[in-house]
Amino acid sequence: MFDWLRPKRSAITRSTWRFVERVDDLAAEMESLSDAALRRQARSLSYRAKAGEPLDGLLVESFAATREAGRRTIGMRHYDVQVLAGTALVDGAIVEMQTGEGKTLVATLPLAAYALAGKGAHLATVNDYLAKRDAEWMGPIYGALGMSVGIVQSEMDFDERRRAYACDVTYGTAKEFGFDFLKDRLMNREIAEGRADLGAMLTGRAGSTTSQLLQRPYWFALVDEADNVLIDEARTPLIIASPPGEAQAVQEAVFRFAAAAAATLEPDEDFEVDVQKQTCELLGRGRSRVRACERPAILDGVSLLELYDAVERALRARRFFTRDRQYVVRDGKIVIIDEFTGRAAEGRTWRDGLHQAVEAQEGIEATVPSGHAARITIQDLFARWPHLAGMTGTIATSAGEISRTYDVAVATVPTHRPAIRERLPPVICADLADKFRRIVAEVQEMHALGRPVLIGTRSIDKSEMLSRMLTEAGLPHTVLNARQIEREAEIVAEAGRRGQITVSTNMAGRGTDIKLGEGVADLGGLHVICTELHDSARIDRQLIGRCGRQGDPGTWRQYVGLDDDILVSGFGPKRAAAIAKRLAGFVGTASERALRVSKRAQRRVEARHVRQRRLLEYVERQRAEAHIQMSQDPYLDAAG
Repeated sequence: MFDWLRPKRSAITRSTWRFVERVDDLAAEMESLSDAALRRQARSLSYRAKAGEPLDGLLVESFAATREAGRRTIGMRHYDVQVLAGTALVDGAIVEMQTGEGKTLVATLPLAAYALAGKGAHLATVNDYLAKRDAEWMGPIYGALGMSVGIVQSEMDFDERRRAYACDVTYGTAKEFGFDFLKDRLMNREIAEGRADLGAMLTGRAGSTTSQLLQRPYWFALVDEADNVLIDEARTPLIIASPPGEAQAVQEAVFRFAAAAAATLEPDEDFEVDVQKQTCELLGRGRSRVRACERPAILDGVSLLELYDAVERALRARRFFTRDRQYVVRDGKIVIIDEFTGRAAEGRTWRDGLHQAVEAQEGIEATVPSGHAARITIQDLFARWPHLAGMTGTIATSAGEISRTYDVAVATVPTHRPAIRERLPPVICADLADKFRRIVAEVQEMHALGRPVLIGTRSIDKSEMLSRMLTEAGLPHTVLNARQIEREAEIVAEAGRRGQITVSTNMAGRGTDIKLGEGVADLGGLHVICTELHDSARIDRQLIGRCGRQGDPGTWRQYVGLDDDILVSGFGPKRAAAIAKRLAGFVGTASERALRVSKRAQRRVEARHVRQRRLLEYVERQRAEAHIQMSQDPYLDAAG
């Protein structure tokens, strides 16, 4: 193994276990305190922190007080292994805790400890639903310690956001924290340069002042679902676009022309497709056909090279971006579906004109791509907190990358109770239709036993296709995907009940806690069906982790199809077809060999994503260095 792939160090040592024992020793003392005395205890710790006493000297009492606050307010007392995880988080580690081990409760320990200094502690998670749920759920703990809790949600205005950031503890998404950081950067630029247009663009109000800044100087950030935020999201820079210019009508006409031209072209004859790189390139015949297409007069000044590029983007949109998989159309707009969470990524757009190509493909008014008023990557954003930690259920396979990128320790926390979930033999299927027929038959068997079943799918359209087949088989069920955002909490709450069948995209993966109904444990617990491998093994592990939580029983089974997307993504269409032919004899069996081939394809996709993230990291570093050099060069103005 290369050195840069190795985790830097372990965050759990003998001294951290001794720390847990010291917290245990204070349990009786804390239980004897009244509610008012417990609040005074927390206030006393805060006075000491603000007076400059190092956090290390306050941690034992802070953890003991937070643990007691959890016990008496929400009836949840931190287990020893949760205290152990909290200790590693305070030390700035990324900790892996198995799904169902209570990361939401663990977060209160480091957040309350760092909040003592009065500088604010932030928890960044993957979506608004989890941020709001966790803040409201854990809010009574902070309240018992005399601390305020704020929540940053995407629909909030400037004043609401400012109040949330002024609280002792603030919950929100990494995306919202990042965009608010960029807004503050633009507000500062407005003040320095007298740019009233920036303030009006951001707030709708002219005449901004320094009091309108949203965030305080950063102090501590705890990243929930750290692998998703710090690794998966790292491929997408956060960008605030400049207002569109005068060329809007011309650019929109280019996208319309390209979409119409792309619909007339034929693969292999007019253009080549690279499935692994997800690109399309026009061939000689294709360029000739583009030139022959009738162009509106508004495009007279547009070069052929620009039109070729636009058509190649349109081809890429047609080949690789499918409605109800990569995106949905909502209120006349393209809304991206996050492949890692299955949720709608509101406000996010694809770069380099690709978003507009998809809009033109759907016949929606194209939003003209504009310049970048401000941008930042996830790596750069979280490097700005002097104290950073994270937690997730699936970091082990990416420990080396995250350790190298963020210079943090990585630790695996033992479970409170031994995990007893059982892996059932995989099933190899000829194609998607064959796979879904076999899945419906298995669901019928489990439903007859009274066991709840959770079926994970990769996309909205596949979840709805399977739903139709279950309906035809007379199996009552519930579907959870990006179309049922408002019912998410209700659907998840019912998913563990006796006889319940839930078909879900990745929304039922991260952050969801499926509790077993009465008597379900005696039947064998929740049964999870994985319909196909995802681009990352961590997503599969998140889905599997919905069963067998906190020592509960549970089973799971992996289905593999010879036409699965992962084979094409990993090996390319020609090689994938050859592999499928060789594996055809294993259809209907529990072949571990076929599963290993699919997992090899998955590892190839994961490696490609690692390269993309490292390339982005390099490009952003070069961009930053070029900006610094430009600002220091007396012969260059601010625009270059």
